Amino acid sequence: MNIDIETTVTVVFILLLVAAGAMLFYAIRAFREASRLRFFLKRRQILGRAWQLVFIALLIISGAFLFNRFAEPVTYQVFEPSPTITTTPTVTLTQTATLISTSTQTPTVTDTPEFTPTPLMPAAISEGFTSEVTPNPESVFSNLTFARRLTGEYLPVDASEIFDQPNSILYGSFTYDKMLPNSQWTALWFREGELINYETILWDGASGGYGYTDLTLPSEEWLPGQYEVQIFVGETWKTSGVFEIVGIPPTATPTLTSTVTPTQTETQLPTETLLPTASATTTPIPTATEKPTATEAPSQTPTMTKIPTETLVPAPTRRSTIYR
Repeated sequence: MNIDIETTVTVVFILLLVAAGAMLFYAIRAFREASRLRFFLKRRQILGRAWQLVFIALLIISGAFLFNRFAEPVTYQVFEPSPTITTTPTVTLTQTATLISTSTQTPTVTDTPEFTPTPLMPAAISEGFTSEVTPNPESVFSNLTFARRLTGEYLPVDASEIFDQPNSILYGSFTYDKMLPNSQWTALWFREGELINYETILWDGASGGYGYTDLTLPSEEWLPGQYEVQIFVGETWKTSGVFEIVGIPPTATPTLTSTVTPTQTETQLPTETLLPTASATTTPIPTATEKPTATEAPSQTPTMTKIPTETLVPAPTRRSTIYR
């Protein structure tokens, strides 16, 4: 079980507070016991012991807070944190990146290491600094180690410098020392020399130990190429790390689900209600009731009126008599 200095200081601080609490508990019991005694000398003896316990408890509490405040920085002045063992093989892994030398058609890629020792903080990012604490110029950072997962102590799991697809999150782990709380620190993430993401926040960790920076992107945005991470404290560059993404990223197929909505245009089926109109065309079938028209019965009735037409002869004779 590995216990770092910060954890040790915290455990000792808690134990001192527990001891002070026990002293105060026994002091309270002594005060109560003395209040019940009638003998003056015995009561004074117990009260003296109770006040002695209170004084010792106050000393322990004061010592605990002083220990918690100054023990860790003083310890790091004597014992500097050593870089992780996993960082040493990653240096050899950088030699595997010489496989990129096959692309000798772009000599500018070989020129980039010449600029990595002295990277500069972009002015657009430094203008957004919020820290009022002057960073410690003697703060140091180890080389960056990249992995897809970290342990609970921020140590990389299966560290590498070449990652196959797919990817969702990558971590850059490091060790540090002589950092000041609330000082500004920044991590810049580049792909092929282009800034793709950054974080700049106030330092909320210890003065020394292990730390990390991470980047989360959708799988389709982890494009193949060479990536670089730069760490700054204030505007001063501290360390950098390089890794490579190979392979074709997955495509964003979930957007194909939206193509289901055009199938709703098949609701034109209700427009096939033309069938009622076709039934309207079948209405000539009742017009086929010409059979009753074929019944010459009504046609015979006018023929039956030929008899009154014979009576038309006396009608004009009557009118002639009226005009006379």
